[in-house]
Amino acid sequence: MDLRKVKTLIDLVAESSITELEITEGEGKVRIVKAGVAPPTSAIASLSSPSAAPGTVSVAAAPSAVVVPSTPLAEATGHVVKSPMVGTYYSASAPGKPPFVEVGSKVSASDTVCIIEAMKLLNEIEAGFDGEIKKILVQNGQPVEYGQALFIIE
Repeated sequence: MDLRKVKTLIDLVAESSITELEITEGEGKVRIVKAGVAPPTSAIASLSSPSAAPGTVSVAAAPSAVVVPSTPLAEATGHVVKSPMVGTYYSASAPGKPPFVEVGSKVSASDTVCIIEAMKLLNEIEAGFDGEIKKILVQNGQPVEYGQALFIIE
């Protein structure tokens, strides 16, 4: 993929309401994330191939302010379960059903703790850690961002 295509893709993402775009063409792959959407460590659009080819290009996204969550995570100890995608958080499998977990629930790493709906697909999110739910940091039906803290497990 040539640099003109990459520049065009960056412009399209900047002008649209989408927050992330990933395209694979041949052996090259481009991932563009709008500034302020992803964690600061991954706010990079890159063009690369599996081998370290001389044509490898990295384009840094515009600098952005770091968003501080409303719930102070510094007070909490334990493991943080983060959202693996942008979508809508649901605490139960269906309206009127009991939530997957509540504060005080014991979970194993493979237990489903919530659902995130993204593009009309319901994605079950696993705890990832064994322990007890100490805090639930989001409300049912709330939109969540990639990397946003959802739960604290001790």
